[in-house]
Amino acid sequence: MVTNQQREWLDFAKSVAREAGDIMQEYFGKKPDSHFKANNTIVTVADEEINDLVIKRVTERYPDHDIDGEEASARRGSDYVWVCDPIDGTVPFAMELPVSVFSLALVIDGQPEVGVIYAPFSDHLYWAVRGQGAFMNGKQVYVNKRGFGRMTKMNVDWWPSAQWDVMRVIHELAYEKGAYVTTLGSTTHAAALVARGEFAASVFAGTKGKNVDIAAAKVIVEEAGGKVTDLFGREQRYDQDICGAVLSNGIVHEEIVEAMREL
Repeated sequence: MVTNQQREWLDFAKSVAREAGDIMQEYFGKKPDSHFKANNTIVTVADEEINDLVIKRVTERYPDHDIDGEEASARRGSDYVWVCDPIDGTVPFAMELPVSVFSLALVIDGQPEVGVIYAPFSDHLYWAVRGQGAFMNGKQVYVNKRGFGRMTKMNVDWWPSAQWDVMRVIHELAYEKGAYVTTLGSTTHAAALVARGEFAASVFAGTKGKNVDIAAAKVIVEEAGGKVTDLFGREQRYDQDICGAVLSNGIVHEEIVEAMREL
């Protein structure tokens, strides 16, 4: 049973997600101002406005909690950390491709307790509370139970700091198994599609990555019956940078991480 405190956290996260989605809709298709960050990734004024919104809302509601955002953070030394990616899929967002999502998770002692992913262009709101299942627009969702085969779909996303070896291994594994690989352009959205049974797996390539992309996805995929680890099958904390991620239905997971271990 969801506790009153968990319900409060979840309702808060869903409310912020809706506000963030409104901002994404407002800027979409209008070529918002953008620039490149030091790590060669793009950021738009919409990313920054949503990140600022999250900091404002969390500070108003939970002034003792930390905020870890993609574009800005507010650290107070708390074990309660709201981890936010204001727009996961900034490149497709700037290109007017409607696949980007907002994500927000409450991470406690390094592990996500509550996670929300909102895809405003399809109005799909995904959420999960640890131990209580995963949902999309109020309907419980589950990972699929397919192993590798001709109908298996996987996602792997590339970004400037990703390692080519990881990309190569995933594509070689998919070719060997007869699986279909796509690059959606939003790791978090792909993870939501793992949770609802569309993809068998999604791989967040590279041994150095931001926790903001995976924190909400971890609890949602796991509560849908899936499995989430780093690239090599290990558990990791989500209040700090991560060693990539494999998010799967659990059935194909070991074959993916075994291939990674051979790097």
